[in-house]
Amino acid sequence: MRASRSSSSRYTHVAIAFHWLLALALVGVFGVGLYMTGLSFSPAKLKLMNWHKWAGVTILILSFLRLLWRLTHRPPPLPAQVVEGMPLWQRAAHHGTHYLLYLLFFAVPLIGWAYSSAAGFPIVLFGVLPLPDLLSVDKALAESIKPWHGTAAFALAALVLLHVAAALKHHLIDRDGLLARIGLSR
Repeated sequence: MRASRSSSSRYTHVAIAFHWLLALALVGVFGVGLYMTGLSFSPAKLKLMNWHKWAGVTILILSFLRLLWRLTHRPPPLPAQVVEGMPLWQRAAHHGTHYLLYLLFFAVPLIGWAYSSAAGFPIVLFGVLPLPDLLSVDKALAESIKPWHGTAAFALAALVLLHVAAALKHHLIDRDGLLARIGLSR
């Protein structure tokens, strides 16, 4: 079964750009985060930590802009034939996953920023723009926040993998053309 490919069934070009920019940024920042945690303290690790922070702030800004766009530009509804073919639990998972993704787009970088602030490592965006600390320096608080950043990042990664798996299921098994909505599989 094929989904309609009219312009009303596709996301806007801006929404598609936000989707793929954020996807690439998330994969990159997660990879850098995993890699740097295994390094011993060194100038290379400090450089990667700064890049990781800059990417996190960039993701936070992109997420805010994406949410603003989403609130002012209604996304296209799922095609009727896709909805009819989805059990209720899949529709609930579809909506729940999207809400949780948006929540974690904000939570992960904000928790990281809070950790960095409490640990006494301010964020200087791109080495030139000092950002305000979210918390006062408190090493004990920093140590209690640190695991939350990692846990939230892994939860976000798991949701991204679930999102990709669902997209591949629609493309390879259902063959319903759903990926065309976000700029793939014309």
